[in-house]
Amino acid sequence: MPKSKRARVYNLTQVTKKTREQKEKLFENIRESIPKFQHCFVFSVDNMRNNYLKDVRRELSDSRLFFGKTKLTARALGTTPEEAQADGIDKLSPYLTGTVGLLFTNRPPTEIQAYFENLSQVDFARAGTVATRTFVIPPGVVYSTGGEVPAEHDVPVAHTLEPELRRLNVPTRMVKGKVVLGSIDEATGEVSGEGYTVCKEGEVLDSRQTRLLKMFSVCLSEFKVQLLAYWSAETGAVTELVAPPAKKPASAKKGGSGKKGKTETDDEDEEDVDAMEDDE
Repeated sequence: MPKSKRARVYNLTQVTKKTREQKEKLFENIRESIPKFQHCFVFSVDNMRNNYLKDVRRELSDSRLFFGKTKLTARALGTTPEEAQADGIDKLSPYLTGTVGLLFTNRPPTEIQAYFENLSQVDFARAGTVATRTFVIPPGVVYSTGGEVPAEHDVPVAHTLEPELRRLNVPTRMVKGKVVLGSIDEATGEVSGEGYTVCKEGEVLDSRQTRLLKMFSVCLSEFKVQLLAYWSAETGAVTELVAPPAKKPASAKKGGSGKKGKTETDDEDEEDVDAMEDDE
């Protein structure tokens, strides 16, 4: 038979699922770190970005940072006093839910807290994130920042972007070589028409909106690390910095058909995280 000429789908992703050996290595690395460090922090990450997390690793090079599935992390620490790998470290288990990691360090807790309080990086929003503010492209000549800065300090967008803007549902047109939204009176230069609302505060962004925000260099995401709690080897005590999430009632864990369903926490635990654990 002749070969099919139909278009074929090729998977170009380089991401591979963690093997059992990798998981066992993470498990052992966490357990080996417990007796080597005086403090163990549990932290959560808002708007995960691998490049910013790598910066944190470099800044805290004398510490060890682990990022993996929460169930595996909890088992490595121990979830009960009998299973705990050190006195009191099992009390960190309630905080191990969602996008969280572990930081083992010998630095004073006050120094670690001060470092993360000052750590903040803005970035372009990704699809699925919530808009932190409203962004509207004003009518008239469309500028590169979409009206974020005064026109005298900005430049008009290139005419080559006009087809892309229309493809993204922005009703622009070309007037004398410039990209225009609405209409402009050639005699008086007066602008009429309405601006285009790209997003409103509080709404979930889709890929079209995030593409527009990036085109106009508007950053609505903030990479932020929040410390939830930490364990101290000297006292065996866990100091709470943020209250752990409330547990869902047993009835909420079941699906509508009566069969056992997955909870939101289960889904989060099963997701593959972009950031890999720290390797020595």
